[in-house]
Amino acid sequence: MGQRKLLANNKKARHDYFIEEVYEAGLVLTGTEIKSVRQGRMNLKESYAKIENGEVFIYNMHISPYEQGNRYNVDPLRERKLLLHKQEIRKLIGYTTQKGLTLVPLQVYLNEKGLVKMEIAVARGKKLYDKREDIAKRDAGRRMERMMKDR
Repeated sequence: MGQRKLLANNKKARHDYFIEEVYEAGLVLTGTEIKSVRQGRMNLKESYAKIENGEVFIYNMHISPYEQGNRYNVDPLRERKLLLHKQEIRKLIGYTTQKGLTLVPLQVYLNEKGLVKMEIAVARGKKLYDKREDIAKRDAGRRMERMMKDR
């Protein structure tokens, strides 16, 4: 994929959801938001994407106000538009109408051209026993690594 600088990561997404398919989307941001994002002052926790009127929006993504932004700063939690191709949006509409599938942001990064991009995933929620299973597998893997290391 080339060189990219990770700005924000949603670690909880892979823990709480089964990732079905991943899409790359552009973000519509204001000037002060871009400056704040480039400083890494953003948070993806509790954020989600929704399709409205054939457009995709991201909600609850927190971008801290830019210190030198004065009156140009906007609401840190405002909804932001995601830029996707029309056929991708149609596909996403098809997925999200199915029961149990949702759009979850995975990470935000700067691509090689310096543009802010977001990875969103079509995801299915995990049940509590699925999460416990994942934790047990991870612990078993760590134990095996430790045993191999000691030998």
